[in-house]
Amino acid sequence: MAKTTKKTTNRTTKTGGRKSTSARRSSSRKKRREMPNWQYVAIAAIASSVIMFFAYHLVFKQTLFRFTPCYGIKAYGTCIPKGHSVYGIDISHHQGDINWEKFEKENPKETPVSFVYMKASEGRDHKDTRFDKYWGKAKEHGFIRGAYHYFSPHSTGLEQAKMFINTVKLEKGDLPPMVDVEEKPADKAQFMQELKIFIAKVEEHYGMKPIIYSSKKYKKRHLNDKYFDRYPTWIAHYYVDSLEIDRNWTLWQCSDRGRIPGIGRNVDINIFNGEIETLNKFRKK
Repeated sequence: MAKTTKKTTNRTTKTGGRKSTSARRSSSRKKRREMPNWQYVAIAAIASSVIMFFAYHLVFKQTLFRFTPCYGIKAYGTCIPKGHSVYGIDISHHQGDINWEKFEKENPKETPVSFVYMKASEGRDHKDTRFDKYWGKAKEHGFIRGAYHYFSPHSTGLEQAKMFINTVKLEKGDLPPMVDVEEKPADKAQFMQELKIFIAKVEEHYGMKPIIYSSKKYKKRHLNDKYFDRYPTWIAHYYVDSLEIDRNWTLWQCSDRGRIPGIGRNVDINIFNGEIETLNKFRKK
């Protein structure tokens, strides 16, 4: 009996010891997994900063701009830079149905829309679904018209030039073709080479220098090649009162929040750097 009792006591002691050790280990693991309070604060601060950054640039910047003092001209439902006299818009299928009669009739007299650029094609095989209708209506209602191609990094320059040429038949009085370049290239050298091929082919076909459109930052990072300086520049740069770049510019897309009679959605507002007589010199003879 005594031995049995002793053995039982020893077993119980060992078992109890194991439980106690296990509990201590579990408690130790929990302590190691817990992060210090400062790490939680740091993570929360970083997350908040990222959210605020995107919220400001995607939402609040545009909203706040509407309520800041306008040092330019209030027109097209927004504030546009002063000191210019020739304005235009660019459109694509995103604008949907346009009431061209209303657009022409209610075109602002103080800041009339003189020209309309419209998307014609993209890549090697995509034609904008509204192009043909827009193209005919713009001329019918007395607007100076121009067509543009959205350049893709997924097709060759020659393929895209053929697509644009097959889509757009320029007539006397039309503006030069424009190439919209805003895709970030995986291989910059190859992308720029294909763009040069596109530009050369389009210039050869129409006998007009194409206009190169890009944002201010994109031009500085990806179009810093003297070859492109030979062509008119169209810069997209919003919510500023003046455009400062390292060369002369031809067109400035100054707002993406314009409102035009007859068009149910926002449009881009563009400024031509010169008088109407200068714009007329760009038109096809």
